[in-house]
Amino acid sequence: MEEGKLCFPEVYNSSCRRLNLPHFEVVLIYIVLSSISVLTAFLNLMVIISISHFRQLHTSTNLLLLSLATSDFSVGLLLFFQTVLIDGCWFLGDLMCTVYQYLAYVITSASIGTMVLISFDRYVAICYPLHYSSKITQGRVKICILLCWICSWIFQSLILMDNLKQPGRYNSCVGECAFVINYIAGYADLAFSFTAPISIIVILYLRVFVVAMSQSRAMRSHIAAVNPQHSVTAIKSQVKAAKTLGLVVLVFLLCMCPYYCVALSGNDNTLSASSATFVICLFYFNSCLNPIIYAFFYPWFRKSIKLICTLQIFHPDSCDTKL
Repeated sequence: MEEGKLCFPEVYNSSCRRLNLPHFEVVLIYIVLSSISVLTAFLNLMVIISISHFRQLHTSTNLLLLSLATSDFSVGLLLFFQTVLIDGCWFLGDLMCTVYQYLAYVITSASIGTMVLISFDRYVAICYPLHYSSKITQGRVKICILLCWICSWIFQSLILMDNLKQPGRYNSCVGECAFVINYIAGYADLAFSFTAPISIIVILYLRVFVVAMSQSRAMRSHIAAVNPQHSVTAIKSQVKAAKTLGLVVLVFLLCMCPYYCVALSGNDNTLSASSATFVICLFYFNSCLNPIIYAFFYPWFRKSIKLICTLQIFHPDSCDTKL
């Protein structure tokens, strides 16, 4: 075996082999992954700064978007480490491999949990609009977000316990970053991190879109006599938010489903390298799409980006700026 094909030539007998990829393909993949990583981190950082800085954006729904942006921002940082594995070699050691994989599982689990919370938020806003402000308070939303992240940490710690106890125990050669979970833990992860949350999200949003149009018409005629302008504006705002966040959820499902469907079918070992790379990149790319959706549908996001990039947020009382 040629030494140039080994990850660690100094340990000839136990080193992993590099993937036999053309140099042009390696460079192209590196550029694409690095660009997505930087763009994902930057755009989600804009969302985090916007919602955190401007008081007008301190709403219950935006707190959920802040949690989602935090997980997406973390994905952007983790995606940079994926570039290390382009040629099939991991040079950062077994401990860093375990930390990388563990964080990826936790962040993904927290993202899915946040999507469930967003769906429930829109369900209450559309189906029970008169009770929304009393049922969905910022204090309750903060508690739900905190519990979502804590449960993700605890659940993934239990699922990945063997890997955490002995990093690198499943590596077959030096330079590999392998993560293995048993069948019971794998099916538990699929059930609680994919099947159950996705079922809840789909059911809630089906209910939301069935009720949205009929209830908005009824409320316009019923409440318009009391406060016409406020009621109609509020209803339009809630329906628009439901549609926008529904698009976020739809894109989320389209990006996540291929990855989990492969895992659920058990055919991940038969995938070609290019197919596996596509599924993983699609899985990560979802984190870059969310802030792009906000930019198209939320005027406050476009205005806040302008204020941030022009450094106007450092002006006195900029947090009270009307967006």
